[in-house]
Amino acid sequence: MKKRIVVALGGNALGHKPEEQRELVRQTAKPIADLIESGHEVVISHGNGPQVGMINLAFSSGNVPRMPFPECGAMSQGYIGFHLQNALSEELLSRRIDRPVSTIITQVVVDENDPAFSHPTKPIGPFYSSDEAVRIAAETGYIMREDAGRGYRRVIASPQPLEVVESKTVKALIRAGQIVITVGGGGIPVIRKDNRLEGVAAVIDKDFASCVLATMIDADILIILTAVEKIALHYGKPQEKWLDKVTVREMEHYMQEGHFASGSMLPKVQASIAFAKTGRWRTALVTSLEKADDGIKGKTGTHISLY
Repeated sequence: MKKRIVVALGGNALGHKPEEQRELVRQTAKPIADLIESGHEVVISHGNGPQVGMINLAFSSGNVPRMPFPECGAMSQGYIGFHLQNALSEELLSRRIDRPVSTIITQVVVDENDPAFSHPTKPIGPFYSSDEAVRIAAETGYIMREDAGRGYRRVIASPQPLEVVESKTVKALIRAGQIVITVGGGGIPVIRKDNRLEGVAAVIDKDFASCVLATMIDADILIILTAVEKIALHYGKPQEKWLDKVTVREMEHYMQEGHFASGSMLPKVQASIAFAKTGRWRTALVTSLEKADDGIKGKTGTHISLY
């Protein structure tokens, strides 16, 4: 049965350098093309951690004017989207599937009063000495913090996403038969000022943004891709247990027991639960890129639903 699917690509599906990324996305395109060939409507989101950091660094040295962080996020969406849409188009044409692929520069609304803005925690950019950090903070107003004994880095907020501004555009493109790449890097964070959208220096978690997107475009399935085939309890320990089909209530219980690390699996679980709660017909699937098609067919992956 045809499904509308949002596929959230993790960092393992993209490279750190342009040459590496071009090669990796050719492999990434194959399992996505499998879903399209099976008849599903596919929307693709992705992270941008290494890429936006590289762009930010390029504008933080020499005589180049500093680039505001929202603009760095927009640049990363265009650059990653360029590689993804070319690789996916090539893969589809090799299978005699003539479908247009579009990248949408996507804004995501956040609350300017989100507590995350008072306690920025997301490190970005290069490392600096203590003296350099003091100077940069005085010159730019950046918040600089020591990072695991390796030096000082700029930290910015990671607020919760509220609304995908271009969701109607995405739905129109889906109805027109297009494959859409959107919400890159969690989207460009913006706050509403009457009729104006104002970019803010922040990083939105791409899994949470993908959940909001999937809900707004009436997706049936949110696939959050990761390095493992399924979510595990007691991961890497002798009592390790892989999860297959799990209810929201069960996952919330496991989460409260502290099974999922905040820096890796926890946000994926939280986003999956949030999406599954929006409708009894909706399912979140957490699996690896290579197993996505098998996951849709119910052969593998961790499936999270309301009941």
